[in-house]
This record gives sequence, C-alpha cells and structure tokens, in this order.
Amino acid sequence: MIIEDKKVVSVTYSLSSKTSANLVESFVEKTDKEHPLTFLFGMGGLIQSFENNLKGKRVGDKFDFFIDSANAYGVRDEDKFADIPMSVFLDKDGKLDKAVFKPGAVIPMTDDQGHTMQATIQKIAESHISMDFNHPMAGHDLHFIGEVVEVRNATKEELAHGHVHGPGGHHH
Repeated sequence: MIIEDKKVVSVTYSLSSKTSANLVESFVEKTDKEHPLTFLFGMGGLIQSFENNLKGKRVGDKFDFFIDSANAYGVRDEDKFADIPMSVFLDKDGKLDKAVFKPGAVIPMTDDQGHTMQATIQKIAESHISMDFNHPMAGHDLHFIGEVVEVRNATKEELAHGHVHGPGGHHH
C-alpha cells in the first residue's frame, strides 16, 4: 500500500535543523518504532512539504530530505516580538513565578481575540517581559531522515474525526 490521501501513516525519523545565521546543524527530535509519528495523511495536520516528501512511499521505504524554513514554520518575523507589561504575569500577590518565567521558557498566551499561541521569553526587565511569538522552529531549515513503518486504510471514524485513533493517534 502506498502513502496517499486518507491513509494512516506511521514513520520513524530524526529531525535536525540549521538556522540560516550559523548553518550549524543541531538535533531537535527523534522517534522510534515503539513511538512512531502516526498521522492521517492529507488532512493538513503536518507541514505540507513533509507530506509531499512522503507521498507515494511504502512500508520499508527510507527517506532523507530537507525543508527550507519558508516551507516549514516560516522565516523569523521581527513584527512578532513584543514587550508585554510585567503586570500581565504577576500572581495574585503581585509576584512573578521565576521558576516558570525565565528566558527561553515557552509560555502559552492568549491574544485580545481569544486565540491561543505560544511565546518564548527573550528577556525579563523591570517593567516588562520581551516575548517572541514566532514558532520556535521559525527560521530553521529542517532535515528529516527516517523510514515508513506502517501504511493502512483509515477507518470511517478516523476520517470523520480527521485524525488517527488508537496506538500512535488520538484516544477518546
């Protein structure tokens, strides 16, 4: 069976990245056969370029491809940096939880329209916290090396829900 739309696909992979600035490749994440990435192909849940590189492959096929930042999580956008007033982060006693709020920490935030997003703390100042609202992998070229470990037909329920159920997928 080949990888195509509406198939459940499981892959193992190692992902590394390099930033345009320093071109040094660094390890980001890895899956294995006990814990593969399992997803419903063609449903828009993954980077489109990732799926494009897997289309037509079969169980046992290996892959090794790069996705540039523009086709992955985008380039870093300087307009997605903001200084947020310190008062937003203080607890009911007016204190900042320094175990949670520290440079490099990724914090869930909500905008004025109720949309949730992730922001990385860049710097903590007396009056504000400097936040980066770019995706943490924005500006990184991605390198995937892996293998296809399973391809199967999606169930009617999986297709109706738009995601995989059971091992490696969503559990209700």
